[in-house]
Amino acid sequence: MLNLSTHTFLTKEQIQEKGKSIFAVSGASHTSEKYSHIPTYQVIEDMKLLGWQVVDVKEVKARKNVGHQKHLIVFRNNDIVINSKNKDIVYPQILLTNSSDGKNSFTFRAGLFRLVCENGLVVSDQDFADIKIRHYGYKFEELKSTITKIVEKLPLTVESMNKFKQIELVEDQILDFAKQALIVRFGENEMNRITVDYNEFIKPTRKEDKGTDLWSVFNVIQEKVLEGDFNYTAGSKTRKARKIKNFNQDIELNSKLYELATTYCFN
Repeated sequence: MLNLSTHTFLTKEQIQEKGKSIFAVSGASHTSEKYSHIPTYQVIEDMKLLGWQVVDVKEVKARKNVGHQKHLIVFRNNDIVINSKNKDIVYPQILLTNSSDGKNSFTFRAGLFRLVCENGLVVSDQDFADIKIRHYGYKFEELKSTITKIVEKLPLTVESMNKFKQIELVEDQILDFAKQALIVRFGENEMNRITVDYNEFIKPTRKEDKGTDLWSVFNVIQEKVLEGDFNYTAGSKTRKARKIKNFNQDIELNSKLYELATTYCFN
């Protein structure tokens, strides 16, 4: 899960320890002569000039092309923060994925980081489409323009969050949200095979999340789905769900859960 255990920016040494592929100085051996490689760390340095610094790094475990695999950088600008009336502090974030194996462009997404429970939320494609920059012809001005577009769209993110807080759900809707969220994670076929105690599943783990508004319900369910903080029964055996550790799966589930939550804005 995109949880952040620190509220400080990572140093170059810490970034390198978490993701050596970020510092690759050339493309993977199989890339052609036409492949134009731009080290991710160059983008990190350029992002710093724009006020955005690294708070988290993840790297795909790889057997092939080690040192060139896909990686994720999470940026935050501490000058941009959302303070709500209930003292919930949320930081808009920018998520960058890249690799040096010739398979990925620099891809930027918008996200939210909720300080109270260290939850990372990825905004769905329907509200915030991916923005890509190719390695070939990379220029600082293009990056600046890209980040400006993201920042200009951040009010949409804030508006969505505020809308979630204003919508009250009845018990049937909360249970339906929980069931649909688990289908997002496991798929319908698997959910026909297993049993979950939904009344236990929707219980908040912290007092800050108590409430029936969509924002509170979303945060409870999102955290449990991604953290694996629930049990399920398959046949005669009860198991604890596993935590989502792969950041590609994390981003996909996060985005789909956000998209699912938005459907309750129109019910």
